[in-house]
Amino acid sequence: MATLKQISDFLDKELKIKSIPDSSRNGLQVISSIKDLKKEVKRVGFAVDACLTTFEKAKKAKVDLLIVHHGLLWRKRKKDHGLLKRRISFLMRNQIALYASHLPVDKNEKYGNNIVLFKMLEKIGLQSKSLKKFGIYKSQSIGYMGRFKRPVKPAFLARTLNACLKTKCRTACKDLSARKNIQTIGIISGRGSSLLDQVEKKNLDCYFTGEICHEDVCEARDRNILIITAGHYATETVGVKALMPLLKQKFNIEPIFIEDNTNL
Repeated sequence: MATLKQISDFLDKELKIKSIPDSSRNGLQVISSIKDLKKEVKRVGFAVDACLTTFEKAKKAKVDLLIVHHGLLWRKRKKDHGLLKRRISFLMRNQIALYASHLPVDKNEKYGNNIVLFKMLEKIGLQSKSLKKFGIYKSQSIGYMGRFKRPVKPAFLARTLNACLKTKCRTACKDLSARKNIQTIGIISGRGSSLLDQVEKKNLDCYFTGEICHEDVCEARDRNILIITAGHYATETVGVKALMPLLKQKFNIEPIFIEDNTNL
């Protein structure tokens, strides 16, 4: 059985968290006491968000360590200190350690959200040999772009994503009826609306991301970009899920995914 420190150190190295600039304070964020680092971890939970509803489900599942994509501690982000205190108190009171990895889980070349989404689309003809890095965010590439062996219809791509991610995709573009089939695609999980200019510069047929807002739809129309969104939550379940078999194999620990869907 592995200790909390062994698991945390392993993830830090595997996800390269110290070498990736991020607004999230990635790594082990909450422990009850320094002594917990030497405690053996019996059950590890994986989730997208660090919030009370997720924590309550983790408690019911008797989780010792919860690994999330969106953690509690962020740099230069306004905080509701009362809510933050309640969240941390819940974890400490129930002796649940919290580990967070934001951008490292987005961009990781083995277990990242974006590479997993790319590989998901290989099932319908997205060519692995066409894989290229795409999407500069905070001076680093976090996503991928590629080319389908044969063009696919937007509706078919949306149905495929609905089935794979158990979600409901939305499409935004200037004129869907006049839209040609998709040959090239860019992929960024979560909220990728700030990268629309990069999509236009790459002349991609489609941009697949998690969510966009009202203003982003207007911008996409003006840039003549086809966007398919599958939900911020849905597109960011895949990275933490990809880590589950890794920890099971490395430490012989039975992992559990904590479902807490925001439907957004």
